[in-house]
Amino acid sequence: MREQIMGLITPAMSIVFVAVFVVMWWRGKMGTYVLGFALAYVFFALGFASTHLFNTGSPYVFHVTQFFYTLSVATGVWALTSRAGQPPYLGVLLVIYGLSATTLAVAVLTSNDITSRLIIVNVGYGSMYIVCVMSLLGAQRREAIDKLIIATHSLVAAQFMIRPVLTLLIEQGIAADVYRESVYYSVLNLALAFISLMSAMVLIGACVYDQIKQVREQADLDALTGLRTRRAFEQDVVAAMERAKQECVPISLVVADIDHFKAVNDVWGHQIGDRAIAQFGEIIKRTVRDCDIAGRIGGEEFCILAWNCQEEAAVTMADRIRVNFAKTAIDGMPEDHRLTASFGAAGRGQGEGYGKLFARTDAALYRAKADGRNRTVRDEDGSKRAVVTPINAESDRRREARG
Repeated sequence: MREQIMGLITPAMSIVFVAVFVVMWWRGKMGTYVLGFALAYVFFALGFASTHLFNTGSPYVFHVTQFFYTLSVATGVWALTSRAGQPPYLGVLLVIYGLSATTLAVAVLTSNDITSRLIIVNVGYGSMYIVCVMSLLGAQRREAIDKLIIATHSLVAAQFMIRPVLTLLIEQGIAADVYRESVYYSVLNLALAFISLMSAMVLIGACVYDQIKQVREQADLDALTGLRTRRAFEQDVVAAMERAKQECVPISLVVADIDHFKAVNDVWGHQIGDRAIAQFGEIIKRTVRDCDIAGRIGGEEFCILAWNCQEEAAVTMADRIRVNFAKTAIDGMPEDHRLTASFGAAGRGQGEGYGKLFARTDAALYRAKADGRNRTVRDEDGSKRAVVTPINAESDRRREARG
Protein backbone atom coordinates (compact mmCIF):
# COMPACT_ATOMS: atom_id res chain seq x y z
CA MET A 1 0.00 0.00 0.00
CA ARG A 2 2.85 2.40 0.86
CA GLU A 3 4.42 1.81 -2.56
CA GLN A 4 1.09 2.46 -4.26
CA ILE A 5 0.64 5.77 -2.44
CA MET A 6 4.23 6.86 -3.10
CA GLY A 7 3.88 5.97 -6.77
CA LEU A 8 0.82 8.18 -7.20
CA ILE A 9 2.49 11.32 -5.81
CA THR A 10 4.24 12.18 -9.08
CA PRO A 11 1.15 11.85 -11.34
CA ALA A 12 -0.90 13.80 -8.78
CA MET A 13 1.69 16.60 -8.86
CA SER A 14 1.54 16.54 -12.66
CA ILE A 15 -2.23 17.01 -12.68
CA VAL A 16 -1.83 20.02 -10.39
CA PHE A 17 0.70 21.50 -12.83
CA VAL A 18 -1.70 20.82 -15.71
CA ALA A 19 -4.37 22.85 -13.92
CA VAL A 20 -1.91 25.68 -13.23
CA PHE A 21 -0.85 25.96 -16.88
CA VAL A 22 -4.43 25.80 -18.16
CA VAL A 23 -5.51 28.58 -15.77
CA MET A 24 -2.50 30.72 -16.75
CA TRP A 25 -3.29 30.24 -20.44
CA TRP A 26 -6.99 31.03 -20.00
CA ARG A 27 -6.77 33.95 -17.56
CA GLY A 28 -3.62 35.45 -19.02
CA LYS A 29 -4.65 35.02 -22.67
CA MET A 30 -1.22 33.53 -23.33
CA GLY A 31 0.13 31.67 -26.34
CA THR A 32 -0.68 28.05 -27.19
CA TYR A 33 2.77 27.00 -25.95
CA VAL A 34 1.39 27.26 -22.40
CA LEU A 35 -1.25 24.66 -23.32
CA GLY A 36 1.66 22.63 -24.69
CA PHE A 37 3.24 22.64 -21.21
CA ALA A 38 -0.07 21.44 -19.75
CA LEU A 39 -0.46 18.67 -22.32
CA ALA A 40 3.12 17.51 -21.74
CA TYR A 41 2.30 16.97 -18.05
CA VAL A 42 -0.91 15.11 -18.99
CA PHE A 43 1.11 12.62 -21.05
CA PHE A 44 3.75 12.45 -18.30
CA ALA A 45 1.10 11.52 -15.72
CA LEU A 46 -0.36 8.86 -18.04
CA GLY A 47 3.08 7.37 -18.65
CA PHE A 48 3.94 7.18 -14.97
CA ALA A 49 0.53 5.82 -14.03
CA SER A 50 0.86 3.11 -16.69
CA THR A 51 4.12 1.91 -15.19
CA HIS A 52 2.78 2.02 -11.65
CA LEU A 53 -0.66 0.49 -12.10
CA PHE A 54 -0.15 -2.22 -14.75
CA ASN A 55 1.69 -5.51 -14.42
CA THR A 56 5.29 -4.85 -15.32
CA GLY A 57 5.71 -8.48 -16.28
CA SER A 58 3.56 -7.85 -19.34
CA PRO A 59 5.63 -7.31 -22.53
CA TYR A 60 3.38 -4.39 -23.53
CA VAL A 61 3.82 -2.19 -20.46
CA PHE A 62 7.15 -0.70 -21.49
CA HIS A 63 5.82 0.08 -24.98
CA VAL A 64 2.80 1.88 -23.51
CA THR A 65 4.84 3.87 -21.04
CA GLN A 66 7.44 4.74 -23.68
CA PHE A 67 4.68 5.97 -25.98
CA PHE A 68 3.21 8.31 -23.35
CA TYR A 69 6.60 9.52 -22.11
CA THR A 70 7.67 10.23 -25.69
CA LEU A 71 4.48 12.21 -26.29
CA SER A 72 5.24 14.15 -23.11
CA VAL A 73 8.80 14.95 -24.19
CA ALA A 74 7.83 15.81 -27.77
CA THR A 75 4.98 18.07 -26.63
CA GLY A 76 7.26 19.80 -24.14
CA VAL A 77 9.94 20.29 -26.81
CA TRP A 78 7.35 21.76 -29.19
CA ALA A 79 6.10 24.15 -26.49
CA LEU A 80 9.59 25.29 -25.48
CA THR A 81 10.77 25.85 -29.04
CA SER A 82 7.50 27.60 -29.98
CA ARG A 83 7.98 30.00 -27.09
CA ALA A 84 11.51 30.74 -28.30
CA GLY A 85 10.49 30.97 -31.96
CA GLN A 86 12.72 28.01 -32.88
CA PRO A 87 12.03 24.86 -34.93
CA PRO A 88 11.00 21.82 -32.81
CA TYR A 89 12.61 19.28 -35.18
CA LEU A 90 9.68 16.90 -34.71
CA GLY A 91 10.99 14.75 -37.54
CA VAL A 92 14.21 14.16 -35.64
CA LEU A 93 12.24 13.31 -32.48
CA LEU A 94 10.14 10.85 -34.48
CA VAL A 95 13.29 9.14 -35.78
CA ILE A 96 14.67 8.86 -32.22
CA TYR A 97 11.39 7.35 -31.04
CA GLY A 98 11.32 4.91 -33.94
CA LEU A 99 14.85 3.70 -33.21
CA SER A 100 14.17 3.43 -29.47
CA ALA A 101 10.84 1.62 -29.95
CA THR A 102 12.37 -0.87 -32.40
CA THR A 103 15.33 -1.57 -30.11
CA LEU A 104 12.99 -1.85 -27.12
CA ALA A 105 10.84 -4.42 -28.96
CA VAL A 106 13.93 -6.55 -29.54
CA ALA A 107 14.96 -6.25 -25.89
CA VAL A 108 11.49 -7.25 -24.66
CA LEU A 109 11.42 -10.31 -26.90
CA THR A 110 14.93 -11.55 -26.07
CA SER A 111 15.16 -11.12 -22.29
CA ASN A 112 13.07 -10.86 -19.14
CA ASP A 113 15.75 -8.65 -17.60
CA ILE A 114 14.77 -4.99 -17.97
CA THR A 115 18.26 -3.50 -17.68
CA SER A 116 18.60 -3.03 -21.42
CA ARG A 117 15.02 -1.70 -21.69
CA LEU A 118 15.67 1.03 -19.15
CA ILE A 119 18.86 2.16 -20.83
CA ILE A 120 17.21 2.20 -24.28
CA VAL A 121 14.18 4.31 -23.32
CA ASN A 122 16.12 6.73 -21.11
CA VAL A 123 18.80 7.34 -23.74
CA GLY A 124 15.96 8.05 -26.17
CA TYR A 125 14.39 10.65 -23.87
CA GLY A 126 17.78 12.21 -23.18
CA SER A 127 18.51 12.46 -26.91
CA MET A 128 15.20 14.25 -27.47
CA TYR A 129 16.03 16.80 -24.78
CA ILE A 130 19.47 17.33 -26.33
CA VAL A 131 17.71 18.19 -29.62
CA CYS A 132 15.52 20.64 -27.67
CA VAL A 133 18.49 22.31 -25.99
CA MET A 134 20.36 22.63 -29.29
CA SER A 135 17.32 24.31 -30.85
CA LEU A 136 16.94 26.71 -27.91
CA LEU A 137 20.61 27.66 -28.13
CA GLY A 138 19.94 28.99 -31.63
CA ALA A 139 17.32 31.48 -30.43
CA GLN A 140 18.12 35.19 -30.63
CA ARG A 141 16.26 35.93 -27.40
CA ARG A 142 18.44 35.03 -24.44
CA GLU A 143 16.97 36.57 -21.28
CA ALA A 144 17.84 35.20 -17.83
CA ILE A 145 14.75 32.98 -17.82
CA ASP A 146 15.74 31.57 -21.22
CA LYS A 147 19.19 30.69 -19.92
CA LEU A 148 17.57 29.02 -16.90
CA ILE A 149 15.33 26.96 -19.18
CA ILE A 150 18.35 25.85 -21.22
CA ALA A 151 20.32 24.95 -18.08
CA THR A 152 17.39 23.07 -16.55
CA HIS A 153 16.71 20.97 -19.62
CA SER A 154 20.41 20.31 -20.08
CA LEU A 155 20.36 18.78 -16.60
CA VAL A 156 17.23 16.81 -17.48
CA ALA A 157 18.94 15.44 -20.59
CA ALA A 158 22.07 14.55 -18.58
CA GLN A 159 20.16 12.69 -15.88
CA PHE A 160 18.36 10.57 -18.47
CA MET A 161 21.76 9.53 -19.81
CA ILE A 162 23.52 9.01 -16.47
CA ARG A 163 20.88 7.88 -13.94
CA PRO A 164 20.03 4.45 -15.44
CA VAL A 165 23.67 3.43 -15.79
CA LEU A 166 24.67 4.48 -12.25
CA THR A 167 21.64 2.88 -10.62
CA LEU A 168 21.95 -0.36 -12.55
CA LEU A 169 25.62 -0.65 -11.62
CA ILE A 170 24.42 -0.98 -8.05
CA GLU A 171 21.25 -2.94 -8.73
CA GLN A 172 22.74 -5.31 -11.35
CA GLY A 173 19.94 -7.19 -13.20
CA ILE A 174 16.23 -6.50 -12.60
CA ALA A 175 13.51 -8.98 -13.51
CA ALA A 176 10.42 -7.47 -15.11
CA ASP A 177 7.96 -8.93 -12.57
CA VAL A 178 9.80 -7.42 -9.57
CA TYR A 179 10.57 -4.05 -11.22
CA ARG A 180 8.42 -2.01 -8.81
CA GLU A 181 10.20 -3.55 -5.79
CA SER A 182 13.66 -2.66 -7.11
CA VAL A 183 16.04 0.04 -5.90
CA TYR A 184 15.94 1.52 -9.39
CA TYR A 185 12.19 2.07 -9.20
CA SER A 186 12.55 3.85 -5.85
CA VAL A 187 15.28 6.07 -7.32
CA LEU A 188 13.09 6.63 -10.37
CA ASN A 189 10.19 7.81 -8.20
CA LEU A 190 12.38 10.34 -6.44
CA ALA A 191 14.12 11.48 -9.63
CA LEU A 192 10.90 11.98 -11.59
CA ALA A 193 9.22 13.79 -8.70
CA PHE A 194 12.20 16.15 -8.43
CA ILE A 195 12.49 16.65 -12.20
CA SER A 196 8.77 17.31 -12.68
CA LEU A 197 8.76 19.79 -9.79
CA MET A 198 11.93 21.57 -10.94
CA SER A 199 10.79 21.77 -14.56
CA ALA A 200 7.32 22.97 -13.61
CA MET A 201 8.69 25.75 -11.41
CA VAL A 202 10.96 26.94 -14.21
CA LEU A 203 8.18 26.79 -16.80
CA ILE A 204 5.68 28.54 -14.52
CA GLY A 205 8.32 31.21 -13.90
CA ALA A 206 8.75 31.56 -17.67
CA CYS A 207 4.99 31.99 -18.13
CA VAL A 208 4.84 34.63 -15.40
CA TYR A 209 7.81 36.42 -16.98
CA ASP A 210 6.15 36.30 -20.41
CA GLN A 211 2.91 37.68 -19.01
CA ILE A 212 4.66 40.57 -17.26
CA LYS A 213 6.63 41.28 -20.42
CA GLN A 214 3.43 41.20 -22.47
CA VAL A 215 1.78 43.74 -20.16
CA ARG A 216 4.82 46.02 -20.40
CA GLU A 217 4.95 45.72 -24.17
CA GLN A 218 1.26 46.54 -24.47
CA ALA A 219 1.90 49.70 -22.47
CA ASP A 220 4.58 50.59 -25.02
CA LEU A 221 2.28 50.04 -28.01
CA ASP A 222 0.20 52.68 -29.73
CA ALA A 223 -3.46 51.77 -29.20
CA LEU A 224 -4.49 52.78 -32.72
CA THR A 225 -1.86 50.97 -34.78
CA GLY A 226 -0.30 48.36 -32.49
CA LEU A 227 3.14 49.77 -33.31
CA ARG A 228 5.52 51.15 -30.71
CA THR A 229 4.93 54.55 -29.18
CA ARG A 230 7.58 57.20 -29.81
CA ARG A 231 9.21 56.67 -26.41
CA ALA A 232 9.35 52.89 -26.76
CA PHE A 233 10.50 53.14 -30.38
CA GLU A 234 13.39 55.47 -29.59
CA GLN A 235 14.49 53.35 -26.62
CA ASP A 236 14.53 50.18 -28.71
CA VAL A 237 16.23 51.90 -31.65
CA VAL A 238 19.05 53.30 -29.51
CA ALA A 239 19.68 49.83 -28.07
CA ALA A 240 19.52 48.23 -31.53
CA MET A 241 21.95 50.75 -32.97
CA GLU A 242 24.43 50.03 -30.22
CA ARG A 243 24.13 46.30 -30.87
CA ALA A 244 24.51 46.88 -34.61
CA LYS A 245 27.70 48.85 -33.96
CA GLN A 246 29.17 46.02 -31.88
CA GLU A 247 28.18 43.33 -34.40
CA CYS A 248 29.06 45.43 -37.49
CA VAL A 249 25.53 45.03 -38.88
CA PRO A 250 24.19 47.62 -41.40
CA ILE A 251 20.96 49.36 -40.46
CA SER A 252 18.74 51.90 -42.18
CA LEU A 253 15.98 54.24 -41.09
CA VAL A 254 12.71 55.00 -42.87
CA VAL A 255 10.42 57.90 -41.95
CA ALA A 256 6.91 58.10 -43.43
CA ASP A 257 4.13 60.66 -43.35
CA ILE A 258 0.57 60.38 -44.71
CA ASP A 259 0.04 63.05 -47.39
CA HIS A 260 -2.55 65.84 -46.90
CA PHE A 261 -3.66 64.28 -43.63
CA LYS A 262 -5.04 67.52 -42.18
CA ALA A 263 -7.43 67.66 -45.13
CA VAL A 264 -8.61 64.13 -44.31
CA ASN A 265 -9.58 65.19 -40.80
CA ASP A 266 -11.14 68.44 -42.01
CA VAL A 267 -13.22 66.88 -44.81
CA TRP A 268 -14.16 63.43 -43.47
CA GLY A 269 -13.60 63.82 -39.75
CA HIS A 270 -11.14 62.49 -37.17
CA GLN A 271 -12.75 59.04 -37.06
CA ILE A 272 -11.92 58.47 -40.73
CA GLY A 273 -8.47 59.91 -40.09
CA ASP A 274 -7.97 57.35 -37.31
CA ARG A 275 -8.98 54.57 -39.69
CA ALA A 276 -6.43 55.78 -42.22
CA ILE A 277 -3.70 55.80 -39.57
CA ALA A 278 -4.70 52.33 -38.37
CA GLN A 279 -4.68 51.00 -41.95
CA PHE A 280 -1.26 52.48 -42.63
CA GLY A 281 0.07 50.92 -39.42
CA GLU A 282 -1.36 47.54 -40.42
CA ILE A 283 0.42 47.69 -43.79
CA ILE A 284 3.69 48.51 -42.05
CA LYS A 285 3.26 45.56 -39.67
CA ARG A 286 2.60 43.19 -42.57
CA THR A 287 5.66 44.44 -44.48
CA VAL A 288 8.43 44.72 -41.89
CA ARG A 289 10.32 41.70 -40.59
CA ASP A 290 10.40 40.47 -36.99
CA CYS A 291 13.92 41.84 -36.59
CA ASP A 292 12.85 45.36 -37.68
CA ILE A 293 11.50 48.02 -35.31
CA ALA A 294 8.47 50.10 -36.28
CA GLY A 295 6.73 52.89 -34.38
CA ARG A 296 4.22 55.70 -34.66
CA ILE A 297 6.25 58.75 -33.65
CA GLY A 298 3.67 61.46 -34.31
CA GLY A 299 0.08 61.99 -35.38
CA GLU A 300 0.44 60.64 -38.92
CA GLU A 301 4.22 60.11 -38.87
CA PHE A 302 5.85 56.70 -38.65
CA CYS A 303 9.40 55.42 -38.42
CA ILE A 304 11.04 52.06 -39.15
CA LEU A 305 14.50 50.81 -38.23
CA ALA A 306 15.48 48.12 -40.75
CA TRP A 307 17.94 45.66 -39.21
CA ASN A 308 20.81 44.24 -41.28
CA CYS A 309 19.58 46.33 -44.19
CA GLN A 310 21.47 48.54 -46.62
CA GLU A 311 19.97 51.84 -47.78
CA GLU A 312 18.90 50.45 -51.17
CA ALA A 313 16.91 47.63 -49.55
CA ALA A 314 15.29 50.09 -47.14
CA VAL A 315 14.13 52.19 -50.12
CA THR A 316 12.60 49.07 -51.68
CA MET A 317 10.79 48.20 -48.45
CA ALA A 318 9.50 51.77 -48.05
CA ASP A 319 8.24 51.87 -51.61
CA ARG A 320 6.45 48.56 -51.14
CA ILE A 321 4.56 50.05 -48.19
CA ARG A 322 3.86 53.21 -50.20
CA VAL A 323 2.41 51.33 -53.18
CA ASN A 324 0.24 49.09 -51.00
CA PHE A 325 -1.14 52.04 -49.06
CA ALA A 326 -1.94 53.94 -52.26
CA LYS A 327 -4.04 50.97 -53.41
CA THR A 328 -5.92 50.55 -50.12
CA ALA A 329 -9.51 51.76 -49.69
CA ILE A 330 -10.20 53.48 -46.37
CA ASP A 331 -13.57 52.63 -44.86
CA GLY A 332 -15.78 55.75 -44.86
CA MET A 333 -14.01 57.51 -47.72
CA PRO A 334 -15.32 57.63 -51.35
CA GLU A 335 -14.65 54.41 -53.25
CA ASP A 336 -12.55 56.16 -55.91
CA HIS A 337 -10.46 58.11 -53.40
CA ARG A 338 -7.11 56.83 -52.16
CA LEU A 339 -4.63 58.29 -49.71
CA THR A 340 -0.89 58.32 -50.31
CA ALA A 341 2.22 58.68 -48.16
CA SER A 342 5.70 60.10 -48.56
CA PHE A 343 8.89 58.39 -47.37
CA GLY A 344 12.46 59.28 -46.56
CA ALA A 345 15.14 56.61 -46.21
CA ALA A 346 18.77 56.70 -45.10
CA GLY A 347 21.45 54.19 -44.18
CA ARG A 348 23.49 54.65 -41.05
CA GLY A 349 26.84 56.29 -41.57
CA GLN A 350 30.08 55.43 -39.82
CA GLY A 351 29.76 56.16 -36.10
CA GLU A 352 26.40 57.89 -36.59
CA GLY A 353 23.93 58.10 -33.71
CA TYR A 354 20.16 58.01 -33.81
CA GLY A 355 19.73 61.79 -33.72
CA LYS A 356 21.87 62.47 -36.76
CA LEU A 357 20.47 59.51 -38.70
CA PHE A 358 16.89 60.59 -37.98
CA ALA A 359 17.67 64.16 -39.04
CA ARG A 360 19.00 62.98 -42.42
CA THR A 361 16.05 60.64 -42.93
CA ASP A 362 13.55 63.32 -41.95
CA ALA A 363 15.20 65.75 -44.37
CA ALA A 364 14.76 63.17 -47.13
CA LEU A 365 11.07 62.93 -46.20
CA TYR A 366 10.65 66.69 -46.49
CA ARG A 367 12.28 66.58 -49.92
CA ALA A 368 9.80 63.87 -50.93
CA LYS A 369 6.94 66.16 -49.92
CA ALA A 370 8.48 69.15 -51.65
CA ASP A 371 8.92 67.14 -54.85
CA GLY A 372 5.21 66.33 -55.06
CA ARG A 373 4.51 63.69 -52.37
CA ASN A 374 3.62 60.01 -52.87
CA ARG A 375 7.24 59.03 -53.37
CA THR A 376 10.27 57.64 -51.59
CA VAL A 377 13.41 59.79 -51.42
CA ARG A 378 16.74 58.31 -50.50
CA ASP A 379 19.35 60.32 -48.66
CA GLU A 380 22.81 59.40 -49.89
CA ASP A 381 25.62 61.91 -49.31
CA GLY A 382 23.15 64.77 -49.62
CA SER A 383 21.75 63.56 -52.97
CA LYS A 384 18.25 62.31 -53.56
CA ARG A 385 16.53 59.71 -55.62
CA ALA A 386 12.75 59.53 -56.00
CA VAL A 387 10.84 56.36 -56.75
CA VAL A 388 7.33 56.86 -58.16
CA THR A 389 5.15 54.26 -59.85
CA PRO A 390 3.06 55.49 -62.81
CA ILE A 391 -0.25 54.37 -61.33
CA ASN A 392 0.29 56.41 -58.17
CA ALA A 393 1.70 59.41 -60.02
CA GLU A 394 -1.56 59.45 -61.99
CA SER A 395 -3.49 59.19 -58.72
CA ASP A 396 -1.65 62.24 -57.45
CA ARG A 397 -2.52 64.23 -60.60
CA ARG A 398 -6.21 63.34 -60.26
CA ARG A 399 -6.19 64.46 -56.63
CA GLU A 400 -4.53 67.77 -57.50
CA ALA A 401 -7.10 68.29 -60.29
CA ARG A 402 -9.91 67.84 -57.77
CA GLY A 403 -8.24 70.45 -55.59
